[in-house]
Amino acid sequence: MVRIGIVGLGYWGPNLLRNFTAQAGCEVVWACDLAEKNLEKLRRHYPAITFTSTYEDLLKDPKLDLILVATPTSAHFPLAKKALEAGKHVFIEKPMTSTVAEAEELVALAKEKDRLIFVDHTFVFAPAVRKIADLAKDGSLGKLLYFDSVRINLGLIQKDINVLWDLAIHDLSILSTFLDLNDIETVCAHGSKHYGQTEEDVHLHLTTASGFATHVHVSWLSPVKVRRTMLGGSKAMVVYDDTEPSEKIRLYDSGVDHDTTKPDPFFPKYRAGDILIPALPNAETLAIEAKHVLACVEGKEQPVVSGARGLAMVRILEAGTQSLKEGGRVLPLRKSPR
Repeated sequence: MVRIGIVGLGYWGPNLLRNFTAQAGCEVVWACDLAEKNLEKLRRHYPAITFTSTYEDLLKDPKLDLILVATPTSAHFPLAKKALEAGKHVFIEKPMTSTVAEAEELVALAKEKDRLIFVDHTFVFAPAVRKIADLAKDGSLGKLLYFDSVRINLGLIQKDINVLWDLAIHDLSILSTFLDLNDIETVCAHGSKHYGQTEEDVHLHLTTASGFATHVHVSWLSPVKVRRTMLGGSKAMVVYDDTEPSEKIRLYDSGVDHDTTKPDPFFPKYRAGDILIPALPNAETLAIEAKHVLACVEGKEQPVVSGARGLAMVRILEAGTQSLKEGGRVLPLRKSPR
């Protein structure tokens, strides 16, 4: 039986609490938050859990195996560090930390303590995203050419982070399911700020040595909500629309055909074939993730989104933010440890 504690019961914490308490083979024994109203709201729904406003209560429990950190990003590093130092595995809400230096320290500490870090990139476990990754890896799309994603809405403008850290991190997590983020060589970002000190609208561009290019547009200032991702290949292309209640993925037998060995006055030849809508399992993504995390703690699986992978995403976000500060300058991306 894996014994779990959670710190942070504001926006995302209750979702984690609900999904982990529903899993067999684990017991959520502690729930912590500084706000009494958050504790009181959940206390009557989970009478078997001990609620506290003192984080040290969780750290001092020698039987606690895993701590879920669902607080604002600025608190991720100190809370996760204390959990690792106390010998606990740690599950950290995205983004992993506020800086690359903090993420590197946590990865090193976890290795030293022989503990696991999980980073909560829920999209990685979504059936639609898993299907995209399978199509990318099994050759169905051919040579991968580009990744283009739009994630915009009239969203809550954050005071402490820009829209890259709030929204683009989801697209990076989707990208990471089929591309090693260490293959990214350059980062470039252009953005604008109108209402605060952080950018509310950003275009992020990433390149690799193979020619594969990634473009992500994120915004808090759109009158419409768009969650659309395209992955283009030489054989086929896939479109993922997360706003669709069903039929989230469409596979297009579309592209450009040509024979470079023969002169062709009609080059290029465009191909527009069938459209396939793959069947996807109907399961809550967070429940899939919770089950996986527990299996890892029990030694049955290896983390899909480890601390190293979380660090790689933070590295891209930090470089993107630096590019914004330098007027969109193209920056080389320092590699993360493999």
